[in-house]
Amino acid sequence: MEKTYRPQDIESQWYQTWEEQGYFKPTNNPDADPYCITIPPPNVTGSLHMGHGFQEAIMDGLIRYHRMKGNNTLWQVGTDHAGIATQMVVERLLEADGISRHDLGREKFIEKVWEWKHQSGGAITQQLRRLGASPDWSRERFTMDDGFSSAVQEAFIRLYNDDLIYRGKRLVNWDPKLHTAISDLEVISEEENGYLWHFKYPLTDGSGHLVVATTRPETMLGDTAVAVHPDDERYLHLIGKTITLPLANREIPIIADDYVDREFGTGCVKITPAHDFNDYEMGQRHDLPLINLFNNDAQMNTNAPERYQGMDRFEARKLIVADIDELGLLDKIDDHKLKVPRGDRSGVVIEPYLTDQWYVKTAPMAEKAIAAVEDGSIEFVPKQYENMYFSWMRDIQDWCISRQLWWGHRIPAWYDDQGNVYVGPSEQDVREKHDLGDINLKQDNDVLDTWFSSGLWTFGTLGWPNADSNPNVTELLKTFHPTNVLVTGFDIIFFWVARMIMMTLYFMDEVPFKTVYVHGLVRDSHGQKMSKSKGNVLDPIDLIDGIDLESLVKKRTAGLMRPKDAAKIEKQTRKEFANGIESYGTDALRYTYYSLASTGRDINFDVGRIEGFRNFCNKIWNAARYVLMNAEEHDCGQDGSEDFELSLADRWIISRLQHTEKAVAEAIGNYRFDLASQAIYEFIWNEYCDWYLELSKPVLWDENASPALQKGTRRTLIRVLETTLRMAHPLIPFITEEIWQQVNTLAGVEGDTIMLQPYPESDNSLIDESATADIEWLKKVIIGIRNIRGEMNISPAKPLPVYLNNGSHEDQERLNANRQFLAKLAHLETITWLNQGEDAPMSATALVGDMEILVPMAGLIDKDAELERLDKEVEKLQKELQRVQGKLGNENFISKAPVEVVAKERARMVDMEAALGKLAQQQLSLSQL
Repeated sequence: MEKTYRPQDIESQWYQTWEEQGYFKPTNNPDADPYCITIPPPNVTGSLHMGHGFQEAIMDGLIRYHRMKGNNTLWQVGTDHAGIATQMVVERLLEADGISRHDLGREKFIEKVWEWKHQSGGAITQQLRRLGASPDWSRERFTMDDGFSSAVQEAFIRLYNDDLIYRGKRLVNWDPKLHTAISDLEVISEEENGYLWHFKYPLTDGSGHLVVATTRPETMLGDTAVAVHPDDERYLHLIGKTITLPLANREIPIIADDYVDREFGTGCVKITPAHDFNDYEMGQRHDLPLINLFNNDAQMNTNAPERYQGMDRFEARKLIVADIDELGLLDKIDDHKLKVPRGDRSGVVIEPYLTDQWYVKTAPMAEKAIAAVEDGSIEFVPKQYENMYFSWMRDIQDWCISRQLWWGHRIPAWYDDQGNVYVGPSEQDVREKHDLGDINLKQDNDVLDTWFSSGLWTFGTLGWPNADSNPNVTELLKTFHPTNVLVTGFDIIFFWVARMIMMTLYFMDEVPFKTVYVHGLVRDSHGQKMSKSKGNVLDPIDLIDGIDLESLVKKRTAGLMRPKDAAKIEKQTRKEFANGIESYGTDALRYTYYSLASTGRDINFDVGRIEGFRNFCNKIWNAARYVLMNAEEHDCGQDGSEDFELSLADRWIISRLQHTEKAVAEAIGNYRFDLASQAIYEFIWNEYCDWYLELSKPVLWDENASPALQKGTRRTLIRVLETTLRMAHPLIPFITEEIWQQVNTLAGVEGDTIMLQPYPESDNSLIDESATADIEWLKKVIIGIRNIRGEMNISPAKPLPVYLNNGSHEDQERLNANRQFLAKLAHLETITWLNQGEDAPMSATALVGDMEILVPMAGLIDKDAELERLDKEVEKLQKELQRVQGKLGNENFISKAPVEVVAKERARMVDMEAALGKLAQQQLSLSQL
């Protein structure tokens, strides 16, 4: 093995080998239990972000674990065509050449999109490979490929024929820049500074007026009612009367509805059913007319008074407010903070807009989807997310599935000149089915929402609806569906998870997956959401490969519109990453993800953690080098011979390995990768490396040790290492494969790859509690002596005499059995057992139970010099303690400083007081010598 662990030298090489050898494919062993995960398909336009990295690490850990457990595993991979995102990317490329999609026409534009996809659409799948993801790439799917597209078309036609899809006019989130409806998930609502305008609406009978407040004055021209609470005594006498709407000069009724908050403002609310989602629902309850004021560009249409027609909505707003003021009907204007909805891609304010769209009737489908979770057919981990699922599903609304785009699954519907609609797989099919002859037909221009197609993902990727005609596809569906687990974020439980459950139950009459593992969001080290605008985004590939400071600054500030924002983010980046980001390698990044993967909680990602896990990988590498140096060219029992003897340390580490194997299996079974990674880390670092490797040296390096004992230790070193590599492989695949290839034959294990080796299982017969108790005693004695060295500033290299006093018969037996280990690891000159009544010289003391560990001080240190050193340390610490106490005694500091800063200072004070106490004890001990 190379002296230094260099992840970049091994990762790409091993990944290429794994993929070329087909190790990621299912075994298709009929006797093996199937295990399947479908990847949440990333957008084909996308690049890997930290959330992707975390999610893929969890899925790969599960797949690699079950592959080694002997399951017939399939990780179904693929990408989403990402309608809006992809269309925007290609449109921008065309705009750079002075071309619009309308110049090309629909067919030519679609050709351009496919060209882009073939040239640039594979970036994210290459990045998944860099993370070590092990899906079956030979079965990679794309939501626009022919097979999946036929599944999407079939689903639409069946739902339409079953009267579950209809075309209707309802409110949608309308993007006036992209000219399409978008989903709630594509709307970002952030708090902005705005105004609340208070208008006087005159009562028609001339008896007065009502004051209503609005944040959107331009919509008042579409008001069709004013609502009050039915129990609001101020307005009971007005319910049923009318007001005359200013500027529009229409009479509209005053209605009563429980939705109105009588404590807000005047308790009177203007109702605009065509431009507000809540108003739309109230309008439906009271049968109010819907007056649409805008066109597709959010300009005022002919339903507005002529004075405002053709104006942009925000220009119209200014004029309407001025006109209301001129009429004497502007009561007041208040500053007001409000949530403004903007399109996540266009950045423009989204308009609730009344358009003709295609909808799925979801209520009938939701019943079975609710029951599937209630009866345990689908389990959420953590379970609390079931409540979120139920609350959404029990108040479900019809689902808008049409988008006004060109790129996507075009809706398979045709219209004749009278507006009659015909749904079918092709124009020829609908002509023949409905005996339409050669009448003029025009296909619907809209495409389907990507959530509609991805709702079919678990079974559409496995060959549905062609299963009836293809026995191989039938077998594939039968084997791997339902899938075992869906790994996803909580933010798409409704948008994707619920819809997959509804669609799969409807078309397959079975659930899409048995478990939904819900993970939190990956945030920065301060708990802030990562975003381009905050300048705190981390790129997983940068953490793997490293990136210099200038490149990082350029990357973080690229595309920012305001120089002020770019300057702020540059300053922030230079401060946080003064030397850029080091290369940590994939395994260190993966292990960091697992260490943070407690179910359901958001993750605060600190780059300092990944540095710690790179050190962990170095620790494993160096341990393997030590083992190989002591095992290669020696008999390690790889031939199966039994002529060896196990030392106490051998029996202990084998026993501890069984406990670790059990803990890891339980943790992964409960989706607690944080606990699994912690158990592996503690075993490798704290037990195998820090203790067992040291305990092996007195045996291997003792010329007088028996060959059988040395063989037993070599055998244990190599076999425990090989087993530990298999145990850690699902989490850190690259380093474990590289080392395993060096040690497997020495451990008597055959095979081409660690990936296909059996996952370790604990064996209770190898658990040795007696050995564990003896080694724990030994560790405590050694730690006690090391603590004395540290407290008394005695060099670790200086051999010490040690006395053991007040020990039990069991302590004496353990000493006699482990004197060699103790002398070597604690670097002792002599070990003296004191019988009752025997005196010891003045000594520093540590306790192991009732037994005293005594280290004589005389001659080991310069008493006066050490007392002088301690005095200086005490003086320095007292000054710092007084400074902190002064801050904490300052009321001004306590009231104005952040809570976490005050808490940190208090913790420092406690630590310093404790340190002073220890120094005082050392001074006392030294003064008595």
